[in-house]
Order: sequence, then structure tokens, then C-alpha cells
Amino acid sequence: MSRVGASLCPFIFVPPASEDAQEKDYVGFATLPNQVHRKSVKKGFDFTLMVAGESGLGKSTLVNSLFLTDLHKDRKLLNAEERVAQTVEISRHTVDIEEKGVKLRLTIVDTPGFGDAVNNSECWRPVSEYIEQQFEFYFRDESGLNRKNIQDHRVHCCLYFIPPFGHGLRPVDVEFMKALQEKVNVVPLIAKADCLTPPEVKRLKEKLREEIDEYGIKVYQFPDCDSDEDDEFKRQDRELKASCPFAVIGSNTVVEARGQRVRGRLYPWGIVEVENPSHCDFVKLRTMLIRTHMHDLKDVTSEGHYESYRAQCIHALSGRMNPDRRVQSPLPPPPLSSPDAETEKLIKKKDDQLRRMQQMLQKMQQQMHEQDL
Repeated sequence: MSRVGASLCPFIFVPPASEDAQEKDYVGFATLPNQVHRKSVKKGFDFTLMVAGESGLGKSTLVNSLFLTDLHKDRKLLNAEERVAQTVEISRHTVDIEEKGVKLRLTIVDTPGFGDAVNNSECWRPVSEYIEQQFEFYFRDESGLNRKNIQDHRVHCCLYFIPPFGHGLRPVDVEFMKALQEKVNVVPLIAKADCLTPPEVKRLKEKLREEIDEYGIKVYQFPDCDSDEDDEFKRQDRELKASCPFAVIGSNTVVEARGQRVRGRLYPWGIVEVENPSHCDFVKLRTMLIRTHMHDLKDVTSEGHYESYRAQCIHALSGRMNPDRRVQSPLPPPPLSSPDAETEKLIKKKDDQLRRMQQMLQKMQQQMHEQDL
């Protein structure tokens, strides 16, 4: 036998399977992602974004720039005297956006009056109570019988605006982020970055990162990339992580730059382009918030912050039903300035909340009993 014949003998040629054979081996569960996609698109998506920071930092302008919509067309601007007398309020604006057949119900939660007073001690408390209130509403609806039409108003992300003219975090910044770090995904931003030169932006970012680590503040952490992700996505993820906290500029004005019409700000010394990566981190923030990490923000809210609140509520209910066990409130107790008065107020608040939960459980048991009859 020749060398050529010897080399070919061990191999047997197998003809490719026919289309009929391939069709018999095909079950069809490979179409499940398409089914999930069609169902999700038909149902639509919802996202709740909170913006917090003192007045004049461009919060509304940035949100309008991110989603290309005007959420505050009917807003009344306050003068200086009205701002001094204003307390922290919570305002909510909802708009339905559609892009390429995909519907998004966007809710923007604003905090007018935050940080505008002379004494800003505990100015974050109304914001914290609002987030917990949305958890309570969702927990009540989730524990009811009609769970098909639950309205999810839980806050999925909080953009916290840090002034650009400081030298790091202020005490109110530290207190706010530490008070909300276990309840919402906090994303710190450097507002009005066009007030700073590129070296100043770099130094301020480094200072903020050091102070966030020093004070033990837990901001939103980007998930690690999977090993099977492409190189472009990994590069984009590294750039997003390296850019935090994002230095942003917002503008709804279209200006002329290099023969093109772009969104930006016109100054005597030149033009600042909002969507130019060399001018600010607006594009990176939009990429993180909408294109790459919106679903992860919702997952962390549902599986992390809300689950922690839910576990505390269940623990409080079980302690209420068993008198031998000490009752723990799902809400953190405020600092006590006057022991007697504040203690009575805290106990009353605990009892009211537990009473509402107990009435809710009794109502559920009664409805289930009526259905059995």
C-alpha cells in the first residue's frame, strides 16, 4: 500500500445531514429569546430616575438632554426669597417615550429645595422617606390578591449632582449618599463641568473617588463583564468605570459648530458641545444609564434594595405576631434629640406601620376565605 493510501484509509467520509434530518433534530426552544423579546416589547418598560442636588446645577436641563424631551414645561421658577422659604419637596413627572417600536414609561422624581436652606441638617430625610414609601406601596400590592397590574414606582437610580466649584464632598453630600446608599443606586455627578478646565476635572474626580472610599460611601457598582463579551464592549465598560464620577453638561440649545448643528453652549471664548466626549462625560452617562446598565439598575433595586426592605418588613410582622420576640422597625430610627418626646414619636410610628401591615394581612385572609366559600 502506498503512503498516500495509508494516510487516507483511517478516515471515513460522512456526508452532511440533509435538510429533512436537520428539521427532525430541531425542537424549537431556540426561539424562546424571540418570544421573550416580543412579549417585553408589547408590554413596554418602566424606569424611575431621581435627581437630587441644590438648585442651579442643571438637573432638569440634563434630564431633558438625556431623553430628548421637556419634562418641566409647566414648571414655575422661584425667586430668591421664595427659595429661602422653600422646604424640600418631592415632585414626580411621568412621560411615555417610544423609540423604534419600544415603549418606555419614564418617571422623573425631582427634589426641589434640597440643599438650598441655610441649615441643611437632615434635608435628605424627605427623600429617604419617599423611597421607603414606594417600597411600602409595592410590598402592599405584591402581597395582595391582584398581582397582575402592580404599578412599580420604586426608584431605580438617583443621580446626585455635586457642585463643580468645591474642593471635594461637602458634609451634606456625605450625609445624603450615606443615608440613601442602602435604599437606591446612587450615581454621583459633577454638575456644570464647563466651569472647570480638563486638569481641574481630573483632579476633582480623583479627590471625589478618594473621599468616597474614605467615608465608606457605597455608590452604584458596575457589574463585571462576562468572559464571552466582545472586546468592544469590554473596552467601553473600562472607559465607563474609569470616568466615574461623570462630569456632565446639559443643554437643550442647538448651536452652529464647524458647519454642523449640535447641542451645546455658546460662550465668548468658544462652544461647548454636550455630545462631544472630549468636552464632557454626557455621552458616557447616557450610555451607562440607557444603553448598557438600565436593566441592571432595575435588577439591583429589585433583588438588593427592595429585598432588604421586604425582609425587614416580614421580620417585623413575625415579631408582632409573636409577643415574646422584640419588634424591629423596617425603617431606621432617627437620631433622638429629646429622649422622651422622640422615643414616643418613634414608638407611635412603629405601631402605625405595623398596624397597617396587620390590617393588610387580615384583609388578605378574609378575601381568601370568601373565595373558598
